[in-house]
Amino acid sequence: MKFLNVLKSKLPSSSSSSTSARHPPEWSAAPEQSHVLGKLSDAPSDDYHAAELFCIRYPPNPPALLPSSTIDQIRTIGCAAWNIETPKTHRFHGRVQDEPNKNADGGGGGVWVSTTAECEDICLFSNLPIMAGLYDVHRKEGVYYEVKVHRMDGTLAFGTACRPYPDFRLPGWNRLSAGLHLDDLRKFFEDPYGGRDYNNQIRRIQPGDTVGCGYEFARGALFFTYNGVRLPDAFTGIYLPRAQHDVYAAVGVQGRCEVEVNFGKDLFRWKEGNEWGWRVEGHVGNLTGMTGEEETLPAYSA
Repeated sequence: MKFLNVLKSKLPSSSSSSTSARHPPEWSAAPEQSHVLGKLSDAPSDDYHAAELFCIRYPPNPPALLPSSTIDQIRTIGCAAWNIETPKTHRFHGRVQDEPNKNADGGGGGVWVSTTAECEDICLFSNLPIMAGLYDVHRKEGVYYEVKVHRMDGTLAFGTACRPYPDFRLPGWNRLSAGLHLDDLRKFFEDPYGGRDYNNQIRRIQPGDTVGCGYEFARGALFFTYNGVRLPDAFTGIYLPRAQHDVYAAVGVQGRCEVEVNFGKDLFRWKEGNEWGWRVEGHVGNLTGMTGEEETLPAYSA
């Protein structure tokens, strides 16, 4: 533990690793109890050190314009332009299937991810950012997506991440990434040390449950939902200033799991997410520049 603390102290702050000359707002530790080493002890130590070195070697990508062909595709098919990329690594054992047929329990229309027992810790990303920093969010509430759990014999986690991100780490463990881990129901933001308890409204995740992840632009607030009910903010003041980041949906898996990721092609269980103000395709269109208002938003807190 002493060695890890020394190593961590020598690494640059994740929140200040942006390539921009202006650093994002600093954040302080959340007040909840931290489960020190909870996940660090579960994941191989070699992966921990490799992830730290990865983040030093590869700085976050600056926000980028989407290709004109992608913009045209979004205008044509809307949120159906978003899907989950199949990871190209030996750690992933499973498949990603876009737009499967409807099945008996009412699922279908989203992106299905199924993994086998041999699947190691892996983070899968959306093909497009769910928050594209260079695009206008005027009159938009935020963005939102959902994950329906069909099987969870291993570990499931979901949330957000900026790229590049070490894909052998679950969401929330490393730089500019947040996640809710569904096995222990703890929340993580740049936290490899065990996470923090989130909300006691969730006792256990079972097959058929739907969990969602949303981000509110005005406050930089990330929250989760459970079977259609919005839970309290998990983190506020993250991914700010917003124009410095492209943020992707991130789904972490380990072991045998099966989930359906819905970016809005099917109706969300959280009804407010179906409104235009929360649709992922709604904020991509007009370009925007930095404003003084964005720079004065509050710093991160849990």
